[in-house]
Amino acid sequence: MWKYDKKLQYPINIKKSDPKLANLIVTQYGGANGELAAALRYLNQRYTMPDAKGRALLTDIGTEELGHVEMICAMIYQLTKNATKEEMIKAGFDPHYAEHGKALYPTDANGVPFTASYFATTGDPVADLAEDMAAEEKARAVYENLINLTNDPDVIGPLLFLRQREIVHYARFKQLYDEYKSKGYDK
Repeated sequence: MWKYDKKLQYPINIKKSDPKLANLIVTQYGGANGELAAALRYLNQRYTMPDAKGRALLTDIGTEELGHVEMICAMIYQLTKNATKEEMIKAGFDPHYAEHGKALYPTDANGVPFTASYFATTGDPVADLAEDMAAEEKARAVYENLINLTNDPDVIGPLLFLRQREIVHYARFKQLYDEYKSKGYDK
């Protein structure tokens, strides 16, 4: 069913440590609008889609989101791997460091741990697709905010790639949403 290609969807090669930025980017790992929440949301919702087309779309996008989790984790790791303890503390990453050292752990930018309550599912395909479109738009907005918080081209490149994928996912969900509405799946 799955073919794992041992490379990221977009190359991550960050040269400068920046634990403060890592402390912000972590929200796209474990935050409510992040990649992990999206992947699990879509992979759960696929079971209640009314046809193979809906199940395939949710599977495709859900598995792609897992690849985005991998990219975000690579970014966080590269932004912190050479940072000193003092730099971690100065960046406000000390609560994370106290619990996890430099290990990855899914939280939002405020340090709130990931929770399953982030991925909504109702069993109503139209309502779930509306939620999915909103999730993609929120993730796009977060990526734009993160891009505005750095001038490092090694970070901006992957963030722009991820932002663009949110736009594509939104469009794919919107197409299916419109189709399901026209078929009366919202009644």
